[in-house]
Amino acid sequence: MSIDKFNTIESPAVPLPIENVDTDQIIPARFLKATTRDGFGENLFRDWRYDKGGQPIADFVLNNSTFTGEILVGGKNFGSGSSREHAAWAIHDYGFKVVVSSFFADIFKNNALNNGLLPVQVSDKFLASIFKAIEKDPATLLKVDLVKQEIKLLATGESESFHINSYKKECLLNGYDDIDYLLNIKEKIAQFEQTRT
Repeated sequence: MSIDKFNTIESPAVPLPIENVDTDQIIPARFLKATTRDGFGENLFRDWRYDKGGQPIADFVLNNSTFTGEILVGGKNFGSGSSREHAAWAIHDYGFKVVVSSFFADIFKNNALNNGLLPVQVSDKFLASIFKAIEKDPATLLKVDLVKQEIKLLATGESESFHINSYKKECLLNGYDDIDYLLNIKEKIAQFEQTRT
């Protein structure tokens, strides 16, 4: 499965200032029966977005048209809990390209990177600045530059660098999944094989 190429994005952000968001809250277990990756976005944060009668809960951020964009900003320890890859699928399928937090669960972070969703880990201080800027102006823009590995609040000029595994960075920049990457270097692999005794 190829993924979308990612280079730079400028977008408003959707704030979810809740700590310890786990994968069952991101996509409840009862929705994991599908055999393809499509359609999970409609059930993203299902039990927070809808009441038991299926009606939207007005004060949940995804039901508030004030907040839009391709960047989700979550609280500390985002993506904890079970290792379900469907959590990354649901966030990406909903339309988010980036998730920002001050800490990610390792398995969620890897699942996100494997599915074309960029997890950007920032300091607690910078995360607080982002939430404050969005509260002041919901249309405020964040710029995420994967080449420079930098996230910036355009309104204030505040920025921070972020870490990403160099292999996963190359994959995102080129739109490769693991198989695409291997196919791209197949000639180098063949040359290496010829040098072996």
